[in-house]
Amino acid sequence: MIELKPFSKLGGADHGWLKAKHHFSFASYYDPENMSHGALRVWNDDEIAPNTGFPPHPHANMEIITYVREGAITHRDSLGNQGRTEAGDVQVMSAGSGIRHSEYNLEPTLTRIFQIWIQPTTQGGQPTWGSKPFPKANRSGKLVTIASGFADDEDALPIRADARVLATTLKAGESAEYEPGKARNLYLVPAAGRVEVNGVEVNARDGAAISDEAKLMIKALEDSELVLVDAA
Repeated sequence: MIELKPFSKLGGADHGWLKAKHHFSFASYYDPENMSHGALRVWNDDEIAPNTGFPPHPHANMEIITYVREGAITHRDSLGNQGRTEAGDVQVMSAGSGIRHSEYNLEPTLTRIFQIWIQPTTQGGQPTWGSKPFPKANRSGKLVTIASGFADDEDALPIRADARVLATTLKAGESAEYEPGKARNLYLVPAAGRVEVNGVEVNARDGAAISDEAKLMIKALEDSELVLVDAA
């Protein structure tokens, strides 16, 4: 089953410096019928104006993955971590027992990110943060795991969740396949372009909530970049 969530119908808010669209209930957007998709709790599509950002604020017991689509984001946290994550790179924060962090766009241009929150398998634990480049050329035509709670995904950034996050870039006409395990909850969003997923057309920034599909056949209808979450 594939439930399409068109970008134009997503909840959201315009704070001036931040334009946000919410694939699931978040902040002032609340829909009791749209709280999560399995362990995937948040998927925010954020546009952050130059020299603005999120001031220090706390998190606990959540795996937070930031996929940078355009521009760059600069992270600082209460553990002393700091780093700049630019387009094509990914950062992961395991909030664990609690952490404070800030995320700023210190660039002269707009920054666009996907912010993905996944519920952890265990509560508490030491907070961690990490960032890693995943060059688009290295994931051309194939799904690459960029964050994972599975030990076998050695090249991915680790998260404490029964989930993995994958990404690919596809040229028009190219295809990629993915076979999830049974009883998995998949969520797919093209960062750019337009794809067909098992016969369902998904445009840029639309969401596709997927369940009970033995295999995904993803075909690019135009040059595309997409992110896929496979969660319990």
